[in-house]
Amino acid sequence: MSTTRVINTRPFSIRDKIGYMFGDFGNDFTFIFASAFLMIFYTKVMGISGVIVGTLFLVARIIDAVADVTVGVLVDKASTHEGGKYRVIMMRMAAPVAIFSFLMYQGFFAQSAMWIRITYMTITYLAWGILYSCVYIPYGAMAAVISPNPKDRTSLSTFRAIGAAFAGMIVGIVTPIIVYTKDAQGNQIIRGGEHSNIFMWVALLYSILAFCCYVLCYINTVERVRIEPDTHQHTDGNQPTDNQPTKHRTIWQMIIEACSSRAMLGLMGSAVALLVSYLFLQQMVMYIYTDYFRSAKMLSMNYAIEGTVMLCITAPCATFAAKRIGQRAVAIFGSALGTISMLVLFLLHTTNGWLFLTIYNIAGIGISTFIFVAWAMVTDVIDDNEVRHGIREDATYNSVYSFARKVGQALGGWFAGLCLTLVGYQKGAQAVQSQATLDGLYNAITVLPMIFLAIMFVMLVFVYPLSKARVEANTARLQQLRSM
Repeated sequence: MSTTRVINTRPFSIRDKIGYMFGDFGNDFTFIFASAFLMIFYTKVMGISGVIVGTLFLVARIIDAVADVTVGVLVDKASTHEGGKYRVIMMRMAAPVAIFSFLMYQGFFAQSAMWIRITYMTITYLAWGILYSCVYIPYGAMAAVISPNPKDRTSLSTFRAIGAAFAGMIVGIVTPIIVYTKDAQGNQIIRGGEHSNIFMWVALLYSILAFCCYVLCYINTVERVRIEPDTHQHTDGNQPTDNQPTKHRTIWQMIIEACSSRAMLGLMGSAVALLVSYLFLQQMVMYIYTDYFRSAKMLSMNYAIEGTVMLCITAPCATFAAKRIGQRAVAIFGSALGTISMLVLFLLHTTNGWLFLTIYNIAGIGISTFIFVAWAMVTDVIDDNEVRHGIREDATYNSVYSFARKVGQALGGWFAGLCLTLVGYQKGAQAVQSQATLDGLYNAITVLPMIFLAIMFVMLVFVYPLSKARVEANTARLQQLRSM
């Protein structure tokens, strides 16, 4: 059975919330930049075809997913330091992930042979993904140990999403203005042309900012719940007694147990569906605004509105609603809203950029609603497992959930690259697309997310079982156990 204790230290406060927010602020300086602009860099600056880039994203994210689970189990088995466990490991890996985020965007190789470009792209992207897991997994596990109170953890999930929203706003607003310019015909092209180094300088800025955010996260958070590695477990999965034989639990047993929970399966399924939609939209929205609507400024405006709506409307509403009706109900509403919004956009097939932007951001409210409560739902699953089995392995569960997210990201990135090839998208920093290609882009960006958001709705309604009442019952039981 896991040994869990709450240490005496300063009370949980806004300092912890803001500190934890900076962690995802740092994560998403590199992750959102890669999600939104890396395919643009590869196809327009490096001249690599969309299907090759999409295939790399698919393979790399599957490798990342395996790395997530491996990192999670190793972290759970690691010893706790005086300053905690998860925040210490996160900080150790902060510099390497920032460095490789910068190395991915080196345009110096754009004039090299294609095999050199693809090799460099593959090595740097795979290395960044694995290192990102080494930061992201312990960071995610921190939420469950900063405070034992579920309401505090819900606020951490909200502040985490706020940090991501801030990073998304900065990356989304600033980057298109720096990266894009117009040709004589008004088409959006990459500043500097085919062999531009503009992405390299932007990546350097975001890598530095990411590292600074990790430092702020580290110095402003405290791990109050200390969990020692579980080394013994009865063979039937129940808590061992003095008269029952015990045995060491293997990595495989830890992973199987995490995946055997119906709650985790439902959450993983909904996460895969969400991330397919989300990452696909992150990749394709660049093309729809700059090519279909021919406006990089509108792309920046979209990110400004998206970030403002998330911070000023979705975050407070999702937090309030989660307290009243529970995380599951909030997530179900979000998936339904996103599905309906994308269906409306598909049926309209509008050429009005402002109408598209409006409905697209309504869909974004639905998607971000789930994002604001998702990590609190992970801790609900962890609590549920502790009540049922007496074992708490936060990093393992976070890594299994992250595995599902990476699968969704892999599929989303692969679909984006495949769709670009299928609609006949012309690569190159100054290429202009045909109307048939533009119509294909519009159909792709509306239909595929609509399908996967509908799948997400089904998973949350029919598979994920943790209602508000069950979560509250688990919380009461754990408080009783820890007071004994």
